[in-house]
Amino acid sequence: MTDLSLLQQITDYSNRHDPYPLYARLREKPVHHDATGPYAVGGYHLVRALLHDPRISSERRYRTVPDTAVSGEQGDDTGGVLPPNFLRLDPPEHDRLRAITNRPFGPPHSPHRVDGMRGELKTIVTDLVDALDGDEIDLVERFSYPFPVTVICRLLGIPREDESRFHGWADTLVATLDPLPGQDATERDRSAQQARIELGLYLNGLIEERRKTPGDDMLSQLAVGDGPEGRMSSMEVLSTAALLLIAGHETTVNLITNGMLTLLRHPEVLERLRADERLAVPLVEELLRYEPPVQMIPSRTPITDIEVAGTTIPKGAPLWLVVAAGNRDPKRFADPDRFDPDRVDIQHLGLGSGIHSCFGAPLARLEAQLALAELARRLERPRLVEDPPPYRTNAVLRGPRQLRLAIDGVRR
Repeated sequence: MTDLSLLQQITDYSNRHDPYPLYARLREKPVHHDATGPYAVGGYHLVRALLHDPRISSERRYRTVPDTAVSGEQGDDTGGVLPPNFLRLDPPEHDRLRAITNRPFGPPHSPHRVDGMRGELKTIVTDLVDALDGDEIDLVERFSYPFPVTVICRLLGIPREDESRFHGWADTLVATLDPLPGQDATERDRSAQQARIELGLYLNGLIEERRKTPGDDMLSQLAVGDGPEGRMSSMEVLSTAALLLIAGHETTVNLITNGMLTLLRHPEVLERLRADERLAVPLVEELLRYEPPVQMIPSRTPITDIEVAGTTIPKGAPLWLVVAAGNRDPKRFADPDRFDPDRVDIQHLGLGSGIHSCFGAPLARLEAQLALAELARRLERPRLVEDPPPYRTNAVLRGPRQLRLAIDGVRR
């Protein structure tokens, strides 16, 4: 390990189960730079400031130095088939597309969209828990993974009879973000490209149907919405739908799985949640600080030379904002390595900050709150079969690939 740089150690799979000691080392220097590699920032206040800095771009076209040290950036699996989604754009185009997308999703135009799904989300969670059987389960396969993609189907208005097809495409595309060791890359890429084409054709057909006969689902409103920002093109609607599928799904899978793992490592908190589901609200906020589903944002680029804490980061250089390191910065949070759902003033970076803060944050929060509360209430004596569990290869979207639990049953 000694021959690897700090940033190489952070992305090395052998450290995926516990990168936090490495993040502590990263915070020792305000800006870390490994020879010709990226510049990395891990301190809370610096990361937050850079997330708000208009000199930091999200667009690839400004990158003058290649950065191949980390892969699997959030919401970036269009394979060049679709135009960049708004996460990959700067103002003013970012602002236009995000504003159009927000009209059918949240305040001020659709203030009840997420809360109005609460009953449906509870039903999906209940059905998934009802289906858990046997004395050992993989929570990722049986619960954490299918829950968010089903929610996205309902949000977009995918017909129930087509949900299984949608799940299949999601499975294939997500596999490109988290490749299995030894997997044939050529075959994986071929399958992913085929899935992109099939999903694009399917969604395009659905968009055309909704333009003729719109419903109250989000895809209909994206297709026919015509506010002051104008209307999205068909390709922009497709790109936005793909963003909701990939970025929205993967982060929530990790949030729920990391959450259950953390609860099982803190059984006293699990018992509190079992007795009082209201604890789920502050608990999820602490989880977003303590074990964020997105560990870093490696897709930023300065559009001019900038000085950060005495270090000049040159124009066009790859810049990593390691939000998981910032979330455990002792200069911002007292006793930051302690999981404490009673912590006050949790202004974490787990959902980003600034204009690119997580678009789906209200939905992700609600999904995690409902999921963890129901699992805590209904699983009989859950125990970890393996700790640490096997992790996904992805350093950006960090979470267990499997979470095997032994249980004595499910409360009915």
